[in-house]
Amino acid sequence: MQEKPSVKELYKSVPERQTINPIILKRSFMQSKPPLILIVGPTAVGKTELAIQLAKKMNGEIISADSRLFYRGMDIGTAKPSKEEMAQVPHYLIDIVDPDETLSLAVFQQKAKEIIEDVHAREKLPFLVGGTGQYVRAVTQGWTPPEVVADERVRGELEKIKDERGFEWLHAKLAQLDPESALKIDARNVRRTIRALEVILTTGRKFSEQRGQGDSPYHLITVGLMRPREELYQRVDERIEAMFAAGFIDEVKSLLDSGYAATLPSMSAIGYRECVSVVQGQLTTEQAKVEMKRATRVFVRRQANWFKESDPNIAWFKVKDGVSIDVEKHIRNQLTFDS
Repeated sequence: MQEKPSVKELYKSVPERQTINPIILKRSFMQSKPPLILIVGPTAVGKTELAIQLAKKMNGEIISADSRLFYRGMDIGTAKPSKEEMAQVPHYLIDIVDPDETLSLAVFQQKAKEIIEDVHAREKLPFLVGGTGQYVRAVTQGWTPPEVVADERVRGELEKIKDERGFEWLHAKLAQLDPESALKIDARNVRRTIRALEVILTTGRKFSEQRGQGDSPYHLITVGLMRPREELYQRVDERIEAMFAAGFIDEVKSLLDSGYAATLPSMSAIGYRECVSVVQGQLTTEQAKVEMKRATRVFVRRQANWFKESDPNIAWFKVKDGVSIDVEKHIRNQLTFDS
């Protein structure tokens, strides 16, 4: 075992819809593994729209695997599905904690598992949708998160370092100790960065090496959505402009006025940090937009590390008119088996 580094050496009511062909559904449930449709792709690519279209046509229900959607009151800046969209098909794991609460990977994994089991029990088709890689993998690949008891002393020291030197510096140290984890954890996700460092410091082993993985418990059908990078960036820019037009700054002011601290991990999400700076007079609105667009581009590239176009287990589709028809056909073919 390598020598443990020390903290000091470092200086966290649904309408009726068309049902799936009952023969296909019956055959799929006769498998040893029940089906799970996974829809992945970068932010702003169009996952929400496609998932709703497919779920309506295939008697499906949607489980969100986007960690930004967990928080109540954080709607505009997370591009949360609208009430109208969520009324079309059942959605789960959205608005389940307050901004000052945390939802661990292990708790999310258990909640998602229970929901998927319930969807199967009602003979519906579950769609897992989102771009948060570790949450998706935890569900689909049977991850076993490291069972390391929180060390409040170590965590407190790391929090202190974060306050003194910034989250970027802390993430850079993670990159030195565990490059694989740093590659897959967004630097702005301070809670995950601190947790990874905490595990490393208390066990002397890389965080990435302690993530147990087993066979997927599901007959997994993975659909990836893609757009040309420039088109995707344009959609990101348009979405950000729409967020500010919809009252993003006011949403952040409301959160702060409700007593949620700007230093909360949830408030470090892309956009919220920038809007806090606007409220505090450190950035103009236009400067915040520029920073948010830059950070989102970095996030898009990081998402590509989780879901690669070269992955043979992902069926990639370019988003265009009629793509839902092609994706539905692919899913039905994967669910249909010889008698």
